[in-house]
Amino acid sequence: MNSLKQQENLPKSIQNRQIKVGKWNDSLKKSDVNQIWTELHRIVSSHPLVRASKRAGFLVEEGKYNAYTDLTQELFVALLSKERFQHYLDTGMSDAEIEAEISQIELTNMLTAELRKRYPESYRLARRISTLIQTSNSFKRFDNLNNPDAHRRLADRLYGLTEWADRKMRRDNQEMDERVKTVSFQSRDTRMVGCTGDAQIVISNTELEKLIIRVFKAIDSPVDVRSLRSFVMSRLPIMDIHLVPVSGTSDNENEDRMDYDFPDSRETPEEDILRREAEVLAAGCVENFLKNLEKSVRGKAKQYHRMISVLWHCYLISDSGTQLEVAEMLGVSDSLVSDYRKRIESNLQSLSFNGVNEARQFEKALKHKVRELIVVSEEEKVAV
Repeated sequence: MNSLKQQENLPKSIQNRQIKVGKWNDSLKKSDVNQIWTELHRIVSSHPLVRASKRAGFLVEEGKYNAYTDLTQELFVALLSKERFQHYLDTGMSDAEIEAEISQIELTNMLTAELRKRYPESYRLARRISTLIQTSNSFKRFDNLNNPDAHRRLADRLYGLTEWADRKMRRDNQEMDERVKTVSFQSRDTRMVGCTGDAQIVISNTELEKLIIRVFKAIDSPVDVRSLRSFVMSRLPIMDIHLVPVSGTSDNENEDRMDYDFPDSRETPEEDILRREAEVLAAGCVENFLKNLEKSVRGKAKQYHRMISVLWHCYLISDSGTQLEVAEMLGVSDSLVSDYRKRIESNLQSLSFNGVNEARQFEKALKHKVRELIVVSEEEKVAV
């Protein structure tokens, strides 16, 4: 409601910009969904932030559908889920009040939330730049010097340095764009901030104000807020990552665009055969590995079975406990288990594999073989 009071205080020329107001109360009372959707589409199509988003490539037309259609549907669902339509009827809001709230509050909030989600750093820095130029004594507004009560959107307001004369000459955007390239690129401040500590500062407010001043001195001209934000952020290491389509969404769209052929990262038939052969060879290494373990205890069956048990509990399963617990379970000393582990690790280090798949295949075959040996050993003890 505050926004409506602010609107009443605006000049008549600005209040009259909203030429058409939909018959919201009639449509809501009759539950005329088609008429409500049509009125929402009209608001979306004429909203200045929506048009700016489309020019910036934020809204993408897909095939035969208009870029505003999906956005209208999202707005309709959002209002319906929040029960705003029923709220308008219950509070007795007029058609003009409903129109103003949907356009100035609901749709604007939905668009800014999407911008914040897609471009978090750019959105945050743009807000900080706008706040600094309005609050700092280093800057002043140039478009309302003779008429302080003149109303203009923030993005269109002209700002410059306080030390400049009121009739400072203004340069064209192309010249300013070339001049701003002389400003050195700002290094990134990697300190983490925010309530969750997951966002980087990028640049402190003190350094940001200094950067804005350097930009103003470089362009040597008053400039609108929209262009100023673009100039300042072009000197900052902003990392907003977003997905873009590689090719058109229809046969008739973007006919002149170059076709992209992505490389096939899958294995060739030859590579598949070589990989399988290497895995079979790795599995065959299990027998040689176990024979070397047996040789390390000079072929003594009792010591060999203990070493196999140590291999199983310390290396092949993860829930057997610590080395002391394994020693107690096997009925041997901790130093003996440590000695067996050194011999096992020495033999493991002598193995060499060409890839991860070979090592995994070796581990799988070794685990299967050692499990069989342990089962046989347990059956022999029972038989005795």
